[in-house]
Amino acid sequence: MQLVRQLQGLIAQLYDVPTAHDVAHYLITDASQAAALQGCSGPPATDEQLLVAEGEGGVELSLYVDEAVWHRLRDHCPLRELDAQNLADFCTALEGVSHFHYFVWNADRARSVSLLDLELQGEVDKYAGALRLILAQRDGRFPRELFRQLFDGAGFLPALSADDRQRYEEAHRCAARFCRRLEERFLCGRRARPDALLRELRRFYRLGRHAKLRHAQQWS
Repeated sequence: MQLVRQLQGLIAQLYDVPTAHDVAHYLITDASQAAALQGCSGPPATDEQLLVAEGEGGVELSLYVDEAVWHRLRDHCPLRELDAQNLADFCTALEGVSHFHYFVWNADRARSVSLLDLELQGEVDKYAGALRLILAQRDGRFPRELFRQLFDGAGFLPALSADDRQRYEEAHRCAARFCRRLEERFLCGRRARPDALLRELRRFYRLGRHAKLRHAQQWS
């Protein structure tokens, strides 16, 4: 519970987007419970899913991140050292927290979000969150390998429907373009500009539907 709250705090502080909704109160780590909530007989297809049910009384949420992911992260905590050994599990957990936090932050403002919005912001959050931790852990030294680790050669589940695969691929492609521009503009020149990078990330987070996707595709 402490780690999932710390990951939510990482996102809230990074973007300056606090919310009163504590992700730990919505967390499910048991695969059978997550499957039951979805009415499925088998286990979830992935280790992370945001479960949303809309009804007359509002929206019910649960965040499923498999227990094994948390066990591995507790053994090798990314908040102390984020490296190749725990990067994948960190991204799994952070993406789930990202989906939850972005959904409730927008809901608090009566703003709707699409599945593509959630996936795009989640991809950016994995990069931005990992970058923030590694810079702090390496005394500000820029991790040039991070972009390659997160965006080059990414694979997708073969069982995805055509629509789901298209959405994941588009989110991944647009996030990669946006994060590459962040590196080129604010981190790779003679003089790094971390304050300007942070302002751009916060501006991106607040963009509404369609504007976020357009910005990621066209910003240069």
